[in-house]
Amino acid sequence: MVRNFKPLKQLALALGILGVAAGACAPAGAPRPGAPAGAPTLTGAGATFPYPLYAKWFDVYAQKTGVRINYQSIGSGGGIRQILERTVDFGASDGPMTDEQLAQAPGKILHIPTVLGAVVVAYNLPELGGSLKLSPETLAAIYLGQITRWNDPRIAAENPGLRLPDTPIVVVYRSDGSGTTYVFTDYLSAVSPGWKERVGRGTSVSWPVGLGAKGNEGVTGQVKQTPGAVGYVELAYAVQNRLPYALLRNRAGNYVGPTLENITAAAAGAAANLPEDLRVSIVDSPGPNSYPISAFTYILVYQEQRDPVKGRALAEFLRWALDEGQAYAPDLHYAPLPEEVRVKARALVKTISYQGKPLLEN
Repeated sequence: MVRNFKPLKQLALALGILGVAAGACAPAGAPRPGAPAGAPTLTGAGATFPYPLYAKWFDVYAQKTGVRINYQSIGSGGGIRQILERTVDFGASDGPMTDEQLAQAPGKILHIPTVLGAVVVAYNLPELGGSLKLSPETLAAIYLGQITRWNDPRIAAENPGLRLPDTPIVVVYRSDGSGTTYVFTDYLSAVSPGWKERVGRGTSVSWPVGLGAKGNEGVTGQVKQTPGAVGYVELAYAVQNRLPYALLRNRAGNYVGPTLENITAAAAGAAANLPEDLRVSIVDSPGPNSYPISAFTYILVYQEQRDPVKGRALAEFLRWALDEGQAYAPDLHYAPLPEEVRVKARALVKTISYQGKPLLEN
């Protein structure tokens, strides 16, 4: 298992948000300059997928309100575990909690979608640049260990004219419980019957082949330092580390990249038929431009709060994130939520309560 946190620090530096991580190490009661007296501190843990945006949000929100939010980027599995144990004020996950997990909770947990993101298939083949194309069948075969070299005829057939190297493929996957893993394996299960039967979907699965690495940052670092490696990471991590990523063939038969427009297109079909609890998968969505490994990412909160001050602060932050916060998403390679989704998410936030009474004023 690779435990390499250097890429995360580099990412934070590149985004100009390292101050959030440093602020998180301050004593819990230490106010920020200009913070209102008694401004609460909130704690959260979970997904690495949205960390670049969340770190930006927490920094901006602290400057605006004095409310500090300390967040541990430990993976969705850890976020789900900690919200179930009530050791944090909120969890974060890309994969929705299962019915079985929700049944373990001491109270009702709400799923609040925050933004849309994309999982990309990054690779270390400098000679190819960003021109590689992969079909669902080929990608599944790589992660099943059925395609082991980059010049395999199946890859060559999808990339006519591209000089593929005779290099072993080094598969990299997440070793921790991960929402990014859930989204990726949810996609593979949707497009590959062989994958669905042999491996399936989940925040953790039994990988047929490959090397494990912790966090999006760990997978990014492992791919970056290993010639011939391939790994799945959230888009921002690939961009900030200048890793090329494949164009993927979508359900319509087109090879598409993870542009904001293509990620939004993947959500468009789901917006009209969202379930009431907003737990939904949008992988392999129909549409000519839909990027096939797109996903909502969620903040997990108890509907009934134990502390009215912290509960109100959390609800007010979520309301801000669904409104002003969306403007920060595109620059960090996330797609803002469609308005139809934000309307339903706002309605859920308004149900956050203390002793049965809503904490937000209408």
